[in-house]
Amino acid sequence: MTTNQIENLTGTVLAVQANFYRVSLDRVNLYALAAIHGIEDSSIATKELLCTRRARLKKIGQQICVGDRVVIQEPDWQGNRGAIAEVAPRHNLLDRPPIANVDRVLLVFALADPEIELLQLSRFLVNIEASDLDILLCLNKCDLVTEAERQTWCDHMQSWGYAPIAISTYTGEGIEQLKQHLSTGVTVAAGPSGVGKSSLINFLIPELKLRVGEVSQRLGHGRHTTRHVELFPLDEQATGYLADTPGFLQPALPKTPTELAYCFPEARLRLESGTCQFNDCLHRDEPNCVVQGDWERYAHYSLFLDDVEAHYSKARDTTKTESTLKTKSGTGGQVQHEPRLITKKHRRTSRRTDLQKLDFDIENDNLNDDFGGDFDDRE
Repeated sequence: MTTNQIENLTGTVLAVQANFYRVSLDRVNLYALAAIHGIEDSSIATKELLCTRRARLKKIGQQICVGDRVVIQEPDWQGNRGAIAEVAPRHNLLDRPPIANVDRVLLVFALADPEIELLQLSRFLVNIEASDLDILLCLNKCDLVTEAERQTWCDHMQSWGYAPIAISTYTGEGIEQLKQHLSTGVTVAAGPSGVGKSSLINFLIPELKLRVGEVSQRLGHGRHTTRHVELFPLDEQATGYLADTPGFLQPALPKTPTELAYCFPEARLRLESGTCQFNDCLHRDEPNCVVQGDWERYAHYSLFLDDVEAHYSKARDTTKTESTLKTKSGTGGQVQHEPRLITKKHRRTSRRTDLQKLDFDIENDNLNDDFGGDFDDRE
């Protein structure tokens, strides 16, 4: 293997900070690089470069996100620097937060301190289902409840269609089982604040020492401790990555009303066993609907459906308004809307176009004079 074949390295973006990107290099060519550049074997497993983006990528508007697979050229091994020259096609991209090539979501909720809010948990689950990602439901702080309470919650989640893992970062219970699910791919840790996401990552990767917050006694939920998105290798082989994300309490819902039912495993089972009378059935008050029933989360479905319909209607009206109106700042900082001039009949011809047309007419007149008559009517 020659030096030129190795200099185009591949890696994974771990963090984005301002205009710089921390990239973890793949191990496939690092041993060959060690022989060529004299890199110590001990630094191969965790070799990272601080990279910039090529001007060409900036010109074409190529965004680089955490989790992107990239190609690095001209690495500077003395300064651990490099330049990202290419971004590989993505399998997926999360908007909130922006992470590419995600394989699963580790949804963390606490069995106590704070207690589980079923509506909040359901909203998180629906949001992840809408993203078409695998869900790994993790019930933390199981040491704070009895064995019977823990089993009750696990059975409850199984009735929703999920197989939760009960863990404790205090006793270490369930951690080894959790590690088996995180051994490959990119996993995003999500959930409300105060449920122990940062404590869990500290347990899985002790050398990180992430800042841990406490649960607010007044508000009943935790304070935000994560400020930016970052991928953490789970082992020296760097085959599995875990991402901690800034905590948020109200994740988004599906974009269209017809998608919502497929975000509930209970509703999907009913749709697989039967068919509604209408193709565009919203499973609310339509006749001969197979989804309507006494399943527990149907009340959540009805509530979320109202939110999705309101958001969908607002987005549709906004798009329609933006196509016909333009925004203009008025007096006193007020925003005014004026009709957008779409057809050419409403637009005034520019002075430059008029002058160009005038010059062309003058040239034609000169040609007519040179040929002794009307140039356009000559036979």
